[in-house]
Amino acid sequence: MYLIVLPEHHGEEFDNVPTTKRQLGLFSAAFLIFNRVIGTGIYATPSNILRASGSVGVALIMWLVGAIIAACGTNVYIELGTGIPRSGGEKNYLEFIYRRPRFMAASIFTVYALIMGTASANSVVFSEYLLHSMSFPPSRLNTRLVAFLCLTFIFLIHGTLLKWGLRLQNTLAVFKLVVLTLIALAGIFCLFGVPGFAVRVGYQQPHNFEWNNFWEGSGTGANAFVSGLYNVIWSFIGYSNANYALSEVKNPVKTLKRAAPLAMFFVTSVYLLINVAYFAVVSKTDILESKHIVAALFFRNLFGPTTEKALSAFIALSTLGNLLSGQFSQGRVIQELGREGILPYSSIFASNKPFGAPFSGLLMQYLVSCTFLLAVPPGDVYLFLISLSSYSASLVNALVAFGLLLLYTNSYRSWDWNPPFRAPKLLVMVFFISNIFLIAVPFIPPTSGSKTYETLPYWSHSVGAFSVSLVGIGYWYIWSVWLPNRNGYTLERDWTLQDDGVPRWTFRKVPVLGR
Repeated sequence: MYLIVLPEHHGEEFDNVPTTKRQLGLFSAAFLIFNRVIGTGIYATPSNILRASGSVGVALIMWLVGAIIAACGTNVYIELGTGIPRSGGEKNYLEFIYRRPRFMAASIFTVYALIMGTASANSVVFSEYLLHSMSFPPSRLNTRLVAFLCLTFIFLIHGTLLKWGLRLQNTLAVFKLVVLTLIALAGIFCLFGVPGFAVRVGYQQPHNFEWNNFWEGSGTGANAFVSGLYNVIWSFIGYSNANYALSEVKNPVKTLKRAAPLAMFFVTSVYLLINVAYFAVVSKTDILESKHIVAALFFRNLFGPTTEKALSAFIALSTLGNLLSGQFSQGRVIQELGREGILPYSSIFASNKPFGAPFSGLLMQYLVSCTFLLAVPPGDVYLFLISLSSYSASLVNALVAFGLLLLYTNSYRSWDWNPPFRAPKLLVMVFFISNIFLIAVPFIPPTSGSKTYETLPYWSHSVGAFSVSLVGIGYWYIWSVWLPNRNGYTLERDWTLQDDGVPRWTFRKVPVLGR
């Protein structure tokens, strides 16, 4: 049975979970997105974008294009989230759209979900910045140890202390927004010559906003432009984060329609203003030639080199907020796969016992992240797995966008898709094309002198991501086709209520007559 919310409903009746489970209001949902989008990219990525674009003007245009594509993606996920307002995100949408063969879409997504939800890379980033802020030289041992402790802390606080985990990630989101706003204002004050905000003596004075300098260097070539735009688009990923936890959102239809645009408005404003601030304080030459991240150059030029460790501490906290939001949502995705009956031992993953949170789902994702962190050696293999995670997300987004376009066609009219919010078709198309772009770009050979991997082919993670679907298809075939045929039964699903008040699907084996 496939259900959608009617336009006049608020969505809570769609997923009959206990009212006490719905603890996320407007700001918690918005911060869930804001925290997930802004991690570490805005502190370092602008220098890569400038290098790819060649000029300050084109770099800012790239960020604006990224913001437009993010707005398209936000609209897509608002439509899907308000039409199917329950936790799980893409699992629900793929299952609703791609119904045949039965359970295949959910089975394939299960494998992708475990890969996409890994937090190992960002936990290492958190570790490196934290160690730097405390004047500890990073080594493989202490970096991995701090990253492991970070992952463990996140698992325990979200798995056993739900309200405190929410309070912490909301607090970090507010802190991040305030600090980034202050950084942006400091740069703008410098641009307009406000006393006390001048570039310090001894550092190159920027003239990036003089008209001739603004466009100087434009035209770096198609490969460089494509690479820069690719990085910009990835900097905005995370607008779907609230969709993974909609069963815990109060009045999910109304809340999502407000929270997602609010979060992305703040993200876009911060990104554009921070870039303006960087270019107002740091010269183009410094940004391109220095080995330091652009945020460090900004702080050095305005406040002196002694602020470097304070910046590292702030970036570590920003990354922690990103990790908390990502793992909070990912635990709900695993729980929803358990509620669908797709996973082995589904009753365990579907449950909120013993702490009123998806402990088992969070544990599963914690173990996957720790495996990536501790068992995979640094180098090509580790980079391959991290790139595999990102590329898999593009594949899933492309399928979701294409599926939404299918729902608009006459062939799918019987699906009765009539959600409370509709994204303009043009925006859906732009989002679909942007993900095809993200899928295609990694197949373009790198420029001479640059390498994606030391020993692996540059397209390894792309081909690997497509191959992951074969694992999901194999899993689906074994449990839903081969075993029933071999043992003479068919699978039927029943909707049951667990002891913790959360309903889930269970599978019944119905014997086939005559066998």
